[in-house]
Amino acid sequence: MEAVAEGLWGLADYQEQRGEIGKAVKCLEAICQSDVSFFPIVEVKTRLRIATLLLKHSHNVNHAKSHLERAQLLLKSIPSCFDLKCRAYSLLSQCYHLVGAIPPQKQVLHKALELSVSAGHEITVKLWSCNFNSQLANALIIEGDYRSSISALEAGFACATEICYPELQMFFATCMLHVHLMQWDDENTVQLAVTKCDEVWESLDPQKRQQCLGLLFYNELLHIFYRLRICDYKNATPHVERLDAAMKADLQQMQHVQQLARELDAVNQSLSRSDLHHRERSALSEKQARLQHQLSSLSTWSSTAKGSLEPAYFGNMKRTYGDKLELAPPPIDGEWLPKSAVYALVDLMMVASGRPKGNFKECAKRIQSGMLTIQEELVKLGITDGVREVNLQHSAIWMAGVYLMLLMQFLENKVAMELTRSEFVEAQEALVQMKNWFMRFPTILQTCESIIEMLRGQYAHSVGCYNEAAFHYIEAAKLTESKSMQAIYQIYAAVSYICIGDSESSTQALDLIGPVYRMMDSFVGVREKTTALFAYGLLLMKQQDLQEARNRLAKGLQLTHTHLGNLQLVSQYLTILGSLALALHDPGQAREILRSSLTLAKKLSDIPAQIWVLSVMTD
Repeated sequence: MEAVAEGLWGLADYQEQRGEIGKAVKCLEAICQSDVSFFPIVEVKTRLRIATLLLKHSHNVNHAKSHLERAQLLLKSIPSCFDLKCRAYSLLSQCYHLVGAIPPQKQVLHKALELSVSAGHEITVKLWSCNFNSQLANALIIEGDYRSSISALEAGFACATEICYPELQMFFATCMLHVHLMQWDDENTVQLAVTKCDEVWESLDPQKRQQCLGLLFYNELLHIFYRLRICDYKNATPHVERLDAAMKADLQQMQHVQQLARELDAVNQSLSRSDLHHRERSALSEKQARLQHQLSSLSTWSSTAKGSLEPAYFGNMKRTYGDKLELAPPPIDGEWLPKSAVYALVDLMMVASGRPKGNFKECAKRIQSGMLTIQEELVKLGITDGVREVNLQHSAIWMAGVYLMLLMQFLENKVAMELTRSEFVEAQEALVQMKNWFMRFPTILQTCESIIEMLRGQYAHSVGCYNEAAFHYIEAAKLTESKSMQAIYQIYAAVSYICIGDSESSTQALDLIGPVYRMMDSFVGVREKTTALFAYGLLLMKQQDLQEARNRLAKGLQLTHTHLGNLQLVSQYLTILGSLALALHDPGQAREILRSSLTLAKKLSDIPAQIWVLSVMTD
């Protein structure tokens, strides 16, 4: 019967290569459903293979889970087979994760870790232990148990250290940084995690760093998130530039790989001819070997994972070589996000870095590129016109959420950029798109509701509807739980009230600014502080407390210039300070300040700011 099983396995492989996944599964299920009993080990291997096919090529997670649960029962009666038991645990854990069953996932992983502890100290055992600790950390994050998640990652880091595997150490170090960024209990703890990542990364051989492309992107993006979180925008820029360079280099390499693959296909086709002369066949065979060697030399962990039962990526069609940014070698064989999502993130970081500096041409290209990538991926997930949240497969929800959130952030930046350029029609269109996406996916995009309200406020403010703007800003503050964003939105509302100009509005502005101003030093970074100082200085100026206004504005300008690098906000500060100098009867200084502001506004293509400066200069 073993020969029959071998034959059906081979036939299943053949059908998979042809893309006939249903037929491949039927070949394998013929073994499981046979009236004649096979050895338990044969059935276990078959069920693991079926589960892998289903997870790689379909959304049929429950079917895969059933096969894995049956395989586990069979494995209980087999004393050895450590590797198969680990594979079954790993795949079953991932199935539970996909269906949102976190308690049974944790139970499976704890059993797997107990097995690995009792199995000895071989490298393969430690690698599986790393796998299980990694999955356990993810499960604990979903439950919000960050401390236990860190403990699991520390255990994984210790295993990687024991077997002297620096790439795995880096994987766990970056994962710990990620959790600390999510939790953010203490800035010093986060800084220590950043330093740890830097130390481990520097310990890697430069050649290995080039091979660990997934870790490079993951590490750099986490560093950017950290820098943005503490409002250290200037030091975020080098990380963004490194990411962009790495992305371009990888795209170039992928084009090279595709070209080699096309050449190899042509050579293979030529070799299939029966009328070739010996000399010609020999030359083609040499070329074939050379091309195969070149292709294999361009692969990293992917080439070692061909025999792995781990799914390449759940809920999507199997992806080709180079379509993954692997974070760790098998049996972890994991990725943080698909390459397309990471590339979209790189584009988004370029936009976030370039927009405050007025690099609108490049930003527009990146927004278009990122949105196109995302829309292509959404179609692959089945999200086409008319599809709503309720229509999504459960296993596709998480990935859909990633792409939808990225899309909303691109649209948010597009609205802000178009408003800066006074392109109100384009801004309105992007805002309508955001609203439509939110209405179709309200749960996934729940956090975007406050952003949409904020952007409606910015739009209203840009067209001079200050009462309406203040209303939207206040609504936005009600819709978010983030203290930081609440403070920012309240400041925006206060500025709109100040622009109305009457005494009642000034009182409302003071009521909004006061609480934020008193607590502005409690926030991480200086973003809230600079906006609070801006609004408070503007209000003091309206109240004719000119000297105090100058002090507040000068302090805010210094912080903005030193830490944020936001030229748009610098321009706005300069405009108010220029106006203030006029009020203090210092026309020479006012003219100098306003010229600087106008120069910046022109550089930024900030039409409203230019109009504002010119109106002050001509008053």
